[in-house]
Amino acid sequence: MTSKWFSQFSSYLSTMTGRPAAFVLAAALVLIWAITGPFFHYSDTWQLVINTSTTIVTFLMVFLIQNTQNRDSAAMQIKLDELIRAIEGAHNALLDLEELEEKDLNRFRKHYQKLADEARAALRAGGSDTDSPFVDSRNEGG
Repeated sequence: MTSKWFSQFSSYLSTMTGRPAAFVLAAALVLIWAITGPFFHYSDTWQLVINTSTTIVTFLMVFLIQNTQNRDSAAMQIKLDELIRAIEGAHNALLDLEELEEKDLNRFRKHYQKLADEARAALRAGGSDTDSPFVDSRNEGG
């Protein structure tokens, strides 16, 4: 229950803080703070108000942004996994790829870099760059 509440709250808050009005409000607060400087003789307390306020807001926003980014990334990965699953001939081994260890990711990356290099060479030679990404003996070099 707490997780659902926080997800809804963070989604709402990140939407609100991403709007132009939120930026205008923040800029107005900074301007008001700057204008009040002479009235407070630019005291340490006057400076502490803006320093403390911005530090607290920044600290909280880091967690809010991270939560939103985690949810967005997870949703995008699920969508990509569904596209891979639904396309005939696609490699189902690529599903949930982000969960692999770095050495396995590097192996996949090298394989697809090699396919890209071959496709670019074929284009330069006047060929086509469309192909099925099936691994065959010519792509197994290492």
